Amino acid sequence: MNISKDIIRRCLRDKRDEIEAATIITRPFLFEEHGNYVMVGVRHVGKSYMLYQRVRQLLSQGHGWDEILFVDFDDERLAEIDTSDLDLFIETHLETYGKRPYVFLDEIQNIPAWDKFVRRLANEKYHVYVTGSNAKMLSADVATTLGGRFFIVDVYPFSFREFLTANDVTIDSDWEYSTKQRSHVLRLFNEYFTFGGLPELKYFTQKRSMLSSLYQKIYLGDICSRNNIRSSKALNILIKKLAESVKQPVSYNRIRNVIISTGCQVTLPTVIDYISHAEDSWLLIPIRNELGKLSEKESGKKYYFIDNGILNLFLLDDKTSLLENLVALHLCRCYGKENVFYYNSGKEIDFVVSEARIAIQVSYSIKDSRTYTREVTPLFKFAQAHPDWTLQIVTYEEEDSLNADGTTIHVVPAYKWLLT
Repeated sequence: MNISKDIIRRCLRDKRDEIEAATIITRPFLFEEHGNYVMVGVRHVGKSYMLYQRVRQLLSQGHGWDEILFVDFDDERLAEIDTSDLDLFIETHLETYGKRPYVFLDEIQNIPAWDKFVRRLANEKYHVYVTGSNAKMLSADVATTLGGRFFIVDVYPFSFREFLTANDVTIDSDWEYSTKQRSHVLRLFNEYFTFGGLPELKYFTQKRSMLSSLYQKIYLGDICSRNNIRSSKALNILIKKLAESVKQPVSYNRIRNVIISTGCQVTLPTVIDYISHAEDSWLLIPIRNELGKLSEKESGKKYYFIDNGILNLFLLDDKTSLLENLVALHLCRCYGKENVFYYNSGKEIDFVVSEARIAIQVSYSIKDSRTYTREVTPLFKFAQAHPDWTLQIVTYEEEDSLNADGTTIHVVPAYKWLLT
């Protein structure tokens, strides 16, 4: 036994005080009454606060703290525990209150065999909520061990609406007609567009420095250390190249050639592994070609970054890439990343979501005639085979309605599109 029950009681009570004092931006997620959950996502995305939100819901429904066990495994007082200690938390709660608790296990991924422990709790009919930040939470082994007993929930950075709420801006139904509200929305959209939606960022003045520090933790900790990557230079070049290519399907061979041209020797399987590790760490989100064959869907993916602020660390005033990345994130947040595709049948459409019957092009501006033709033509062609779909072009600030042969394309500024 590496830890006393007295220390456990102090940790649990301190966490209770923290949750009671926390300011929580309620996110639109419906917890099933009898569900068990694993919340996954990049560092600092707000997974713990999703658990706080659930605790608050339970308290508001008449449950008491005598029915809630919340363990924060980032607490340094718990740093030395191992798998054999996990039962002590249940024992301590039962000895103290005599009631079976709802079990919340925050950042448990570093405890060996954590998945077997939570599976056993689920088998014993406990309601269990778990968070984690890296590939261990999504591995095939974990999915097999959990055996369908848990919902695996992807947690994304704030949506723009959540970002506004976090910055004390309330959107009325006629907000566009209020000079004050509109100016607040546009000012905050520019911040959101540039620095992204990670919840903790609002508390930092030096936002770029905070984002750079976070990226280093992901890069060095979640990718390099966890996967024993020796050539960190090759990985760094790969990530920079993916950032520069965020709007384009990725060729693994082309990425490999870029890395080799810098003097790093790397094989094609290693390049594929590096990208997979970056996906598992939640740095990258893959989007596949809806029309591609299986091999093409796997080898011709587009890769977007989990947050505009992190992507912007690698770009030099590339607002088009930031805009497309923002749209990709919002679609994945709304519909699930497995349901968002790009469409390439000779002329490419940036995003299609069959579930919602929408096709979207992204363009910073369509005032230039060549840009206009490039973005509009594929949508009108697409409409011939999909007459009941909604067609949109998301721009930075332009708004219009384009009509031809009974087909309408809605041109929508991003700040407005994100709020509908």
